[in-house]
Amino acid sequence: MIPSRWRFLNTGARAGSLNMALDEHLARRLGEEAPDPRSRDALPILRLFRWDPWAISLGYNQQLREIDIGACRRDGVDVVRRPTGGRAILHAEELTYSVVMAAGRRSILQVYNEISRALVRGLLLFGVKASVQRSQPDFAEAYRQPSSIPCFSSSARYEIEWGGRKLVGSAQRRFSGGGGDVVLQHGSILCGPAHQDLARYLRLGDGVVRDQIRNALRERTVDLSTILNRCVDTEELAACIRRGFALEWSVTFTEAH
Repeated sequence: MIPSRWRFLNTGARAGSLNMALDEHLARRLGEEAPDPRSRDALPILRLFRWDPWAISLGYNQQLREIDIGACRRDGVDVVRRPTGGRAILHAEELTYSVVMAAGRRSILQVYNEISRALVRGLLLFGVKASVQRSQPDFAEAYRQPSSIPCFSSSARYEIEWGGRKLVGSAQRRFSGGGGDVVLQHGSILCGPAHQDLARYLRLGDGVVRDQIRNALRERTVDLSTILNRCVDTEELAACIRRGFALEWSVTFTEAH
């Protein structure tokens, strides 16, 4: 069962290190021993946020040596590590969501599916009819290819696509605590094409591989501004995403800052 009361946070644009630290803090806090069920700290959380400056986030186990730190510093792009898994993402023209909730008896894929349905509902309110990916690629095989360095190079099961191209990329982790296992899932809702510039910041000796990555991101992803042929108002999008969760899950949000 999904709880009927949730906290909602729209924390605006922050540095990548603060965004990732806050996500992990919220997850660990919810998993603490027996929180007062009447307190806001006991409620699951939907958070929406952006990145300032733009940042590359690495999956929890990804190697830092894959990133050209000098190029990032030159262009003012931060490099941070996510508390979740997956591959590199350039967080640029996007709205990022974060869900922190008790795992209960739900599997990883069940949680992905539940969250994706809510996101699809919110995107529909924004005017975009997206769909949920039903198949699961062979990541063990895909990760052997240099072009797999970007997280957006392929869609996992229950991630969100439009026209067969990835629109939302997500990652998940579970934290164990005295209050039970807690899920942290966060992901990028692509609002513009700037994420495709990730190839500029990868440490690659082969220009052919760089072109492969750039082409893969261009061919396999899509963003809201391209779909709608207009600039994306992230505050309008945030309101639709919040409403989508409320409708899909029949939940009531408590505002928090």
